[in-house]
Amino acid sequence: MIIPDDRSGLSFRLGALQYTIAVIFAALAVCFWYVQVLEHERFKEMAANNHQRTLALRAPRGMLFDRTGRVMVENREARNISLVRENATSVEQSMDLLSSVINVPRQDLLDILDHNRRLPSYRPLLLVPDASSEQIFSVRARNLELPHVLVEEVPTRRYPADEFAAHLFGYVGEITDQQLVRDEFKGLTSGAIVGQAGVEQTYNKLLMGQDGSRNVVVNSLGREIVEGDRHEPLMGNRLELTIDYDIQKAAKDGFDALGYNGAAVMLDPRNGEVLSLVSRPAFDPNLFAAGIDRREWARLTTDKLRPLQNRAIQGRYSPGSTFKIAVAIAALEEGLITPSFRAFCPGGATFYGRYFKCHAGGPHGSIDLRHAIEKSCNVYFYTLGNMLGIDRMHKWASALGLGEESGIDLPHEIQGIMPSSAWKKAKTGEKWYAGETISVAIGQGQVSVTPISLAIMMMTIANGGTRYTPHLVKAVDQGNGWVPYAAPPPKSVVKMKQSTIDAVHEGLWMVVNGAGTGGKMRLDGYDVGGKTGTAQVISNQGKLRARGTDRDLRDHGWVVFFAPAKHPEVAGVVFAEHSEHGSSAAPIARHMINTYFAKKEGRPVPQFPVPGAPTTLVAQQGADATRPSGTP
Repeated sequence: MIIPDDRSGLSFRLGALQYTIAVIFAALAVCFWYVQVLEHERFKEMAANNHQRTLALRAPRGMLFDRTGRVMVENREARNISLVRENATSVEQSMDLLSSVINVPRQDLLDILDHNRRLPSYRPLLLVPDASSEQIFSVRARNLELPHVLVEEVPTRRYPADEFAAHLFGYVGEITDQQLVRDEFKGLTSGAIVGQAGVEQTYNKLLMGQDGSRNVVVNSLGREIVEGDRHEPLMGNRLELTIDYDIQKAAKDGFDALGYNGAAVMLDPRNGEVLSLVSRPAFDPNLFAAGIDRREWARLTTDKLRPLQNRAIQGRYSPGSTFKIAVAIAALEEGLITPSFRAFCPGGATFYGRYFKCHAGGPHGSIDLRHAIEKSCNVYFYTLGNMLGIDRMHKWASALGLGEESGIDLPHEIQGIMPSSAWKKAKTGEKWYAGETISVAIGQGQVSVTPISLAIMMMTIANGGTRYTPHLVKAVDQGNGWVPYAAPPPKSVVKMKQSTIDAVHEGLWMVVNGAGTGGKMRLDGYDVGGKTGTAQVISNQGKLRARGTDRDLRDHGWVVFFAPAKHPEVAGVVFAEHSEHGSSAAPIARHMINTYFAKKEGRPVPQFPVPGAPTTLVAQQGADATRPSGTP
């Protein structure tokens, strides 16, 4: 019997086996190459993290000082509770236990985990910022049951108590997803703490330090065994602000004592430095320092008084009679009048078929410019406004800073409205009617300003025409001592005749020191000049219809000021919301001015007088208390 030859089939099977083995080894070679070459760094990091980790050491932010070297914002150590998800057998079970231990809702913890699920599992994930001592003790007592839960010490901001300068300093917070993609935050990762408002935001790059790191060896459960290399963090730059603590406090104390909300700004008219910037009501920035609670955030954002709004740069209001200063300058500079120009005030006047009243102080009879400013005669300024027209008023008011952004180094400033015929055409498609000009001439109608823009106007008038950009940083310390910080150049120079400046200064001096409405700002020996203003929130007819509702319908009160009248060193504004009269804001301005001169002369810093108590005027020894030259 002959056995058939099957060697050809055997050769085929052997060839197929050899080919398969070759493919398998080739695939293994490719995989080894992929793992060892292409993914070398990733797997090396993963391997290293099986027994060692590199943990970030957050750098303290630079401290903030006032212009006299007083510490305003500093740092403190806070303790955070974090979770390392790597090697955790059950994150959900850990959250159940941790929730009961630290008394935080389980869902809140799970929401944090879900929001940060893309972060590397070996990186500590912040669960509870600035934990309480009770929470820290509870976690440490359950260390064996919660091996992946860490307690980390981190530097956190400490702001002054009592909501002091909250809108000026701003606050810090964890970087948002939207911020992470912006160029200014390039290189930062989720969890970084950055400035979110105020000076903290504007100067974030200067204030942020350089994070350090520490290497630790861990066991299979993730517990630290040995600490290796450690690189200490570097603190951010220290900033000396232009703010004076005592003047800032003087404004705050005035608002608190009188029970008003509003804003106050004091500038140095010689260079544009901001000596004080206050907004009331305020908030406690310490709430944000280590992460604000959701309920607290909801309370702040739903409060009808809007405590998060910086009224100094974000509040827009009718300027009332303070606007008459810009109208006077416009009429003088346009050559329509001289300081001796007189108008007759019988208590009101008719323009374009409508009767416009003077205020309660009228009639004023025949009156010139200086006394019209002193008495705040509406009829006089109705007349000037009618002579000027809206576009020439727009020209000069804008040049003085009204309806313009100041350019202050704070975020989110808004712009006021100084109407013109072109503005109305663009906004409504309608022409400007001459009758609308009459209300604008006394700071009502469609004109609106921010408090800081009125401070800019007063600074510009006080120094003779230089419109500085207000700024808040005086010097920087990068570790080698204080170095002056470059101030922004003047925004513009408003060319005004000396006769215009003299006439307006004299009228403003008379408002405070003569028979005007600014007598509550008077300080014997300091020649304060200023102007009050009352701005309607609603028309008189509307008030009658809404009679008996609430205080939100009351008029706002303004005062603008500079001192001393001959060579001004301070200028500014106080806005008292719903205070009914401009003179209501005057005691706050007076206290700010008095505080400035008390510090300059080495006197004790004065206390805000108790409302209703007798007022003692402080006189400068040997000061010249006479009127400025040229005052009638």
